[in-house]
Amino acid sequence: MTNPTTLVVGAGGFLGGAVLRSLDAGADAPVAVAARVPWDDQDAAVQALVDAVRSVRSGPTPWRLLWCAGTGVVATGADVFEQERRLIGRVLDATRSDGSAPGTVFFASSAGAVYAGSDAPPFDEDTQPAPLAPYGHAKLAEEQQFRDWAEHTGSRLVVGRISNLYGPGANLRKPQGLVSQLTLAHLEGRPSSIYVPMTTTRDYLYIDDAVAMVLQTLDLVERQDPAAEPVTKILASGQPATIADVIAAVEEALGEDLDVVHGVDPSATFHGLDLRMRSAVLPEVDDRSFVPFRQGVRRTVQAMRSGRPDAAAHGSPDTQQ
Repeated sequence: MTNPTTLVVGAGGFLGGAVLRSLDAGADAPVAVAARVPWDDQDAAVQALVDAVRSVRSGPTPWRLLWCAGTGVVATGADVFEQERRLIGRVLDATRSDGSAPGTVFFASSAGAVYAGSDAPPFDEDTQPAPLAPYGHAKLAEEQQFRDWAEHTGSRLVVGRISNLYGPGANLRKPQGLVSQLTLAHLEGRPSSIYVPMTTTRDYLYIDDAVAMVLQTLDLVERQDPAAEPVTKILASGQPATIADVIAAVEEALGEDLDVVHGVDPSATFHGLDLRMRSAVLPEVDDRSFVPFRQGVRRTVQAMRSGRPDAAAHGSPDTQQ
């Protein structure tokens, strides 16, 4: 199969940026294009995205669209997500019937958001989603928008429900990503506030592992019948850690104690207490050696301490997870 031309939406963010770097570095790399989007102006952003999607779909080679952009976090209000949903809807509506050949789409969703209130962890693809926050409800609605578009256009679709991403390159301006935020607070000489119990558990997925899983999942899906149903897959490491575990790992990497205080925040009710994950779909993707959690934390801390360019992403809405 000819290498597909790949459009990455959200290439200025954590996951999208890492995907783009991986594609650019490949020995037999496909053509990878970063969508350039003026996110602060929705009309202009929609037009830029429509033009980019039409362009990648109009060429003679197979194509992929990786939508890795997202504006919010768990505490973000519903109005922000409504704007995001409207933007996605406008882009998909404008590109629904342009006669282009079918391709393959990846939509980056959030496992933690959609399963926050679900029962009986570890959660897999058969678990009934139960969002607690507008973030999770928005992700489910956006997943359906992409499913409808894929059905109409005949394109393959992968909905990747991703667990807690961490590693060098996380967006430090987003109040999200415990490993990076704890490290940043320490390097800036300020305390870290924790709003949920120290036993709160998450599945931590190192960014390089996440990128490899995304690309392998797409490769496998493209071998299936083009008329196959959309694939929903949890991308997780199976390496759960409590907040206490994360603090200990960051302290070990820093060689110093953290100044952690317990605070109160209304958004605490939006956080599931146990978000262990596993996947029952395309199990060959999960048959890999994951970066051990403490090793990944050390890499993250070292990158942030050294001020490497990949230590932080700063593209406001071009971020995910």
